[in-house]
Amino acid sequence: PDYAEAHNNLGNIFKELGQLDAAVKSYEKVIAISPDYPEAHYNLGNTLRQLGQLETAIKSYEKVIAIKPDYADVHFNLGDTLRELGQLDEAVKCYEKVISIKADSADAHNNLGVSLKILGQLDEAVKCYEKAISIEVDFVEAHNNLAVALQQLGQHDKAIKCYKTALAIKPDYDEAHNNLGLAYQQLGQINDSINQYEKAIASNPDYSDAYYNLSYLKKYSANDPQITKMKTLLSESKLSLLDRINLCFALAKVNENLDNQDELFKYLHEANRLHKQELNYSFDKKQKFIKIIKEIFNKNPPNIEQYLSSEPSTFKPIFIVGMPRSGSTLVEQIMSSHHAVHGAGELYNLTKIIGRIVSDNLTQGSDIASTSIGDKKINFSNAYSIPEKAFLSIREQYLDVLSNLNVPESVITDKYPMNFLYIGFILMAFPEAKIVHMKRDARAICWSIYSNYLRGLDFGNDFEDLAGFYGLYTDLMDFWHQLFPGKIYDMCYEDLTTNQEEETRKLLQYCELDWDENCLSFHKNKRTVATASAFQVRQKIYQGSSENWKKHESYLQPLIKALKTY
Repeated sequence: PDYAEAHNNLGNIFKELGQLDAAVKSYEKVIAISPDYPEAHYNLGNTLRQLGQLETAIKSYEKVIAIKPDYADVHFNLGDTLRELGQLDEAVKCYEKVISIKADSADAHNNLGVSLKILGQLDEAVKCYEKAISIEVDFVEAHNNLAVALQQLGQHDKAIKCYKTALAIKPDYDEAHNNLGLAYQQLGQINDSINQYEKAIASNPDYSDAYYNLSYLKKYSANDPQITKMKTLLSESKLSLLDRINLCFALAKVNENLDNQDELFKYLHEANRLHKQELNYSFDKKQKFIKIIKEIFNKNPPNIEQYLSSEPSTFKPIFIVGMPRSGSTLVEQIMSSHHAVHGAGELYNLTKIIGRIVSDNLTQGSDIASTSIGDKKINFSNAYSIPEKAFLSIREQYLDVLSNLNVPESVITDKYPMNFLYIGFILMAFPEAKIVHMKRDARAICWSIYSNYLRGLDFGNDFEDLAGFYGLYTDLMDFWHQLFPGKIYDMCYEDLTTNQEEETRKLLQYCELDWDENCLSFHKNKRTVATASAFQVRQKIYQGSSENWKKHESYLQPLIKALKTY
């Protein structure tokens, strides 16, 4: 009974048989007999991880490291576990440790790249994937990951080449087919995109991401076997939450195209209910968050001219802001058709930069509000003092981001709509910035948000939440207008679609750009578009899009009623 190795071997047998609880008991028995048995702690950690007990698994891995510091596999699995828990900085250290022990670990280079990519360090991630491939030339996941990073960096030709390399190695690689489909979709190559999504589904008939992506492009007949397949998948009890969300949004889109209103709203309500469950949204936190932003600027009356002494920049940033689905993609497509303008798409960097700066410079108090700016949890009890150096730091870090785009144009648009939250920070850091605020019929905006799967958008999954956030948005925009008179250009989406040339001329004049005829034929622009509007901006202006909600008016009464409050 006290033979440690036998208990360890028995644990391995139980683990192989899928009897994980029995395996745990065997490994614990080993440790009771021989507390410094590294393999038992390692095996216990792996089994606990399989059981989803990640925090406990970490403790087991740490015990191994205390006994045997250079055990590369343990550092690797610890890195993976930390990454699953979102502790990315710690995961990075683990993969770096593996590489210091075992420099030719292609897996460690690849997973280091994955963590760095999530942290937004795309250039560094690319180097890691390339290193992994140099060690293991047929490392198919690394080719796919490299392509995704290159795609996010806007290097679409290189990305497509990498996806094709991955598919040459593994022709039935469902994820690479799906990602290649997205790359083609962003370039407006719709038939190629559909073809890749179909191949992804042929490779993996249960692949919910591909069904979701395909549902936005394909015209279904009522008896399409894919519809039956999606419904069958949804009925499976073991389906993950993300798969359910994908399939419900896909079936909603299918039924919208087939004009089955009852089915459309059945799936749409369920999709949004599940998405809200995933994101754990709180209106109160959002309200507090915006209140704090106002307090920061009420306590620090802005004088944007005082920062003109900062280093003049070669870049002239234009921020296109507003509610999501308010027309920012269309305006960027028009502006990026101008010979002097580069459309950078949605750059999330500013949110992250401001999050770091604000959290670094807030005076700590005792009452910690559970909310965040960017990716940082922040203590908001004394959030009233931001030193000047913070705004200069925002400027420097964001200019670095623009510089890393490596584009010849000096005028660069950032169309991340949620930057409306940070207009005060933007104007303090960039007195020369242009702010284009998109306005659109509230019912059109809210219907478009509710009917599309906008991953991670936390306020869009419930009519009350949507209307409530819309109220917070209009209130904050009024605040910015009062604080920075004449600095924000309001652009009405409906006016743009009915008077394209006149509104475009006014927009360019505000942005201090000369007239360029290409702005009128924006739909011929070949740049990539990485948002839900990728297909629409390849078409000429469609004047009726703000009326689409009217087709569903009877189902949208609770939303319309809630919006009337604002």
